[in-house]
Order: sequence, then C-alpha cells, then structure tokens
Amino acid sequence: MKPTHIEHIGIAVKSLDEAIPFYEKVFGLKCYAVEEVADQKVKTAFFKVGDTKIELLESTDSEGPIGKFIEKKGEGIHHMAFAVEDLDTKLKTAEEQGVRLIDKQPRKGAEGLNIAFLHPKSTFGVLTELCEAPK
Repeated sequence: MKPTHIEHIGIAVKSLDEAIPFYEKVFGLKCYAVEEVADQKVKTAFFKVGDTKIELLESTDSEGPIGKFIEKKGEGIHHMAFAVEDLDTKLKTAEEQGVRLIDKQPRKGAEGLNIAFLHPKSTFGVLTELCEAPK
C-alpha cells in the first residue's frame, strides 16, 4: 500500500471552543481551518505540525460517529490517516489482502479529500483512514 505520509491524526473532543485554545496556547500551533462535514455529523479544526496535521473532531449530533465514540471511550485519539495515491486501487488491494473495509468506495471528507476507513478489527485496534487529494 505504501502511504506517502501521515496525513493527520484525528482527535475526538467535546468542544472545539475549549480544545482549539489549548493547542494554540500550549503547543503554539495555529488553527488554520474549521469546517463542518454534515454527512459525518462532525465539525473539524486543523493544525499543521510539519507535514502532518492534527484534526480535532467535535460531534454535531450525539448519534453521529464522534458522539458515540466520546460517549463510549471519552475524548482522545480517534483515528490515524495516511495519504495515499490511487485510493480506489488501495482499497481493492487491502480487501484482497483480507483487510475489513468500512468504506468500499471513497467518499468526500474534510478539506475536500477523498477518504475511506479501514475497520480497526483488521488494523490492530486502530481506526485507519486513507486519504487522497482530489485530482
């Protein structure tokens, strides 16, 4: 599969209003984008750390994936995202290798990326996202 780099690390938080100032004051990072992804019932905030991003995720609906995650596990690391090229082929190859897919086809994510998730039961407990910049 060979990702090009870690695209971002997703962190579930209860409140972007509380978490953004923490990352700005404590780590000296600058939030460069806040975006709502309505179909995923989430509001995101992004920070750059070198070539990698931190994505804070606040649920906009307690029944959405982040709302359920926080209810079950509390705030914390939600997923690891790898940048890949040719996402469609990477998904097919992963499935052929026995990896359980959450998304069999790419869908739109934050920042206009095409995304797909691999099931944590196939990735040693880590919800893994594959991301590809649109062509």
